[in-house]
Amino acid sequence: MRLRGSLDGRGLRVAVVVARFNELVTRPLADGCRDELERLSVTDVDWVDVPGARELPLACKALAATGRYVAIVAIGCVVRGETAHFEYVAGEASTGCGRVSLDAGIPVVFGVLTPRRWNRRLDRAGGKSGNKGREAAITAVEMATLLEGIGKADDSR
Repeated sequence: MRLRGSLDGRGLRVAVVVARFNELVTRPLADGCRDELERLSVTDVDWVDVPGARELPLACKALAATGRYVAIVAIGCVVRGETAHFEYVAGEASTGCGRVSLDAGIPVVFGVLTPRRWNRRLDRAGGKSGNKGREAAITAVEMATLLEGIGKADDSR
């Protein structure tokens, strides 16, 4: 048996958590995510704003605990600077979102940009490197439908 998720988001309920810090970047990422979810026919979307990337995992955990969502997208941007702050914030955001996903059993897609240079941030938020918010939306739908398919495959045996 080979299973693969689809990009048909009809009937899916998704939450998107957006960090306000670095809003010059996170807003275009969120817009790209919104546009892509609409294109994939996801009409039931709840939007949550948090102060920064460090707060993403806790908000994702609270949303996952409701049992209302088949996927959550976490959007943020942490730019590497001259201090260790980057490692702490980006690392905790990534690890925390991953842990929420595994604990809750739903995809928590990490749509957080971590560019080394400030000028690269806009390239990945709708510039020459595409929009990682769009890619996060695609991943959320594909993973949610994949997990749904795995559940149905188990039921049919």
